[in-house]
Amino acid sequence: MKSGSLNTLAWKKIKNNTLAYCSLFVILMFILISIFAVVISNDKTPMANEMNIELSTLKPFSKVDFLYIPNPDYKQTSFVKKMFVGYYGKETRKPISSFVINREGIKYFLYDSDISLFYSGEYKIKREIFWFGTDIYGRDLYSRIIHGTRISLSVGFIAVFISLVIGVPLGLISGYFGGKIDAIIMWLVNVVWSIPTLLMVIAFTLALGKGFWQVFFAVGLTMWVEVARIVRGQVLVIRELEFVQASKVLGSRSFTIIIKHILPNIIGPLVVISAANFAAAILIEAGLSFLGVGAQPPIASWGGMIKEHYSYIIMNKSYLAIIPGIAIMILVLSFIILGNGLRDAFDIKTN
Repeated sequence: MKSGSLNTLAWKKIKNNTLAYCSLFVILMFILISIFAVVISNDKTPMANEMNIELSTLKPFSKVDFLYIPNPDYKQTSFVKKMFVGYYGKETRKPISSFVINREGIKYFLYDSDISLFYSGEYKIKREIFWFGTDIYGRDLYSRIIHGTRISLSVGFIAVFISLVIGVPLGLISGYFGGKIDAIIMWLVNVVWSIPTLLMVIAFTLALGKGFWQVFFAVGLTMWVEVARIVRGQVLVIRELEFVQASKVLGSRSFTIIIKHILPNIIGPLVVISAANFAAAILIEAGLSFLGVGAQPPIASWGGMIKEHYSYIIMNKSYLAIIPGIAIMILVLSFIILGNGLRDAFDIKTN
């Protein structure tokens, strides 16, 4: 084997690990979906929240005709907002069951109704396919699932970022300096560690209030303890190695030793724990949304979708709860498999 850095060798091992490599591809695909959620959604409105109660709980692959007419309340929307946030278009649409066109205009029947109306202005008819069906409010479930990807990935990313910002410095200080500093920090870690994660997250959420941003901080503030413990353990080993001892003898400052010599050597374990925490954050967010203390409606959250439709599991419309559950399972499983692959890749004994 050709010589190379530890990171290069680790990347080669990841590419040779089929499951881990496929999991990385799946995660990247979810990231692209979340970025371009509005573009690939059928429902272009913000958070895919267009409601048509008459279309409630349609089965997957259902086809519905829509009458598009000019929207008198249309307001110009910037390109960036159209691409990444969503918008209300120049036309509004109404679901219809049938229609008759004549010279004066179009006579149509509202969907699942005997009410007929006549329209003589500019219009067009378009058939839409609801790939995953519709939810209890008549919203496109496919579009809601796509937008839910943003919530799960955002919570995972910010929660992991917060856990690293808090856990890494505390772990470095505790492991390197030891003594009373180590005892104080580990006492704090053990106290936080002893509290059940979900209970602590719920307490944080209730203290900060229900909402989108509150979930990020609540999940992140409960995950730093594991990071701190892992970092401390790695530092306790590395600080006794020859190159660290040599730096001390040469008079290098503690800050320089920590940043230049110790921190680069714990990147591998940090990447592994971050992948595991990412998966845990997604599950915690889904659980909070299911309990009603996570992301609040009309935000599209996979856990919230399961909450709204779990009663349909015993009916012939169980897909309303199963589809978001499968989305959670695929994303979490991908992070777990990738984390296992990273653990093997950064294992020095096998490199």
